[in-house]
Amino acid sequence: MGTRRGKPEGTDRPTKPGLHPRNRHAGGYDFPRLVAACPDLEPFVRFAPHGGLSVDFADPAAVKALNRALLAEGYCIRGWDIPNGYLCPPIPGRADYLHHLADLLAASNGGTIPRGPAVRVLEVGVGANAIYPLVGHREYGWSFVGSDIDGVALAAAARILATNPGLPEAIHLRQQADRQGVFAGVVAPGEGFDLTLCNPPFHGSLREAREASQTKWRKLGRGATGAVRNFGGQGAELWCPGGEVGFIQRMIEESLALREQVLWFTTLVSSSATLPAIHRALRQAGAGDIRTVPMAQGQKQSRFVAWSFLGPEAQMAWRKRWSGL
Repeated sequence: MGTRRGKPEGTDRPTKPGLHPRNRHAGGYDFPRLVAACPDLEPFVRFAPHGGLSVDFADPAAVKALNRALLAEGYCIRGWDIPNGYLCPPIPGRADYLHHLADLLAASNGGTIPRGPAVRVLEVGVGANAIYPLVGHREYGWSFVGSDIDGVALAAAARILATNPGLPEAIHLRQQADRQGVFAGVVAPGEGFDLTLCNPPFHGSLREAREASQTKWRKLGRGATGAVRNFGGQGAELWCPGGEVGFIQRMIEESLALREQVLWFTTLVSSSATLPAIHRALRQAGAGDIRTVPMAQGQKQSRFVAWSFLGPEAQMAWRKRWSGL
């Protein structure tokens, strides 16, 4: 596992409000340090209107280079790359989800975050970028299974793993053959996971995804003509029938069959307006422990929902039963 380096000291960069205290990106981006770790970033660094260094977040190549540098400098990940057009997510927010998940596990482990490969995590929709497994393994040493319906995305993720010694043994990739499936066909009988995580497709149609992309492009001051997402995204990464709520409802339905095999099921939820419907579906499924965990990055508010079918005693016994901790 790569060496975990702390946040740089002695800087006057403003802290991103709301990020988890353990999030190494809470102090902002140290561009000289990032360029030193990944010289490919240097052509994209410029002075921003506020006077500090930044990149053009409307430029997909700049966003990709920034991610590559962040992963190299902060997590000792080399050779990170994704095919053109695939989702290139902002790393600080992804790291935040993982740190809050670590806190969730700590609550079932006497307040101590369980670390090491005995902790098993399943990501639904790992994508070509594999950000969650890469960051989660480097920060906590967890082992991961990443599933996806897209063979091209899985092949890209596999190339990243192969470039970094030790990662292919810690992070395993599985293709979901059923485009409507979530856990079925991915989780083997008797297989246990401490956590599942997911960044579900937000939109209910391709048209809705395109309209959202155009709105975001206008906010970046580039107009809507020929708009593309600066963070990319293929169809299955952006939309599905029923949108986010429909996807999460299918996840809840399938989670019932795995109620003894998973400690915590979790998923990001993009809009707080959908929480009542999600909580109602969870209660109907019989989930006994339902939690909504708020997160924030600057002005952006986000959250994830976690649920377990196990009672308090079963949760406390989970570490010994599945992980031997």
